[in-house]
Amino acid sequence: MYGDLPKPKSRLHVSLNAPTTLIFTALCVCATILGQVTGGTATRMFFSTYSAPLYDPFMYVRLFTHTIGHGGWDHLVSNMTYILLLGPLLEEKYGSQTLALVILLTAGITGVLNNLLFPNVVLCGASGVCFAFILLSSITSLREGEIPLTFILVAVLFLGEQVVNGIVAKDNISQFTHIIGGLVGAGLGFALGGRKVPED
Repeated sequence: MYGDLPKPKSRLHVSLNAPTTLIFTALCVCATILGQVTGGTATRMFFSTYSAPLYDPFMYVRLFTHTIGHGGWDHLVSNMTYILLLGPLLEEKYGSQTLALVILLTAGITGVLNNLLFPNVVLCGASGVCFAFILLSSITSLREGEIPLTFILVAVLFLGEQVVNGIVAKDNISQFTHIIGGLVGAGLGFALGGRKVPED
């Protein structure tokens, strides 16, 4: 009698589909709030990287935490748009641990190079991570002896623009960080070979 009745539809629920992306976004939001509340003091002390004495323990911390600090809400929203758009796709393809490694490598490399090459420049923000994600996402699959045309186009458009801006623009955006972030993403993309994370 009741066998022909339609089954009730399951209710929609929110899924934590990309833990690394979501945690990184949450850290960025919290760091920005803390920076705003302290008038920028927390951002400079903990969430920016710049040349400092080697005996300063926070110098080593800031090499990685500068990617979660942002100068304001516009800066944050601009970067998080790319992070939230590309992060889940990359995390599904490569796995949460690999994406966390991409973020850490990008942060460390851009932090060290900024401090060595531009000791007077204070660097903060996730734009380097954004460009790493952009270049990494352009390499969806690789075959031996082939370079995806999409990768070439993305590299020319995004990195080429940063090179030009670095020459002619006079703003406070670190094109160098964008370029390095993009190169890290490209390098990891080729190293990973477009491989999909093994399923459990």
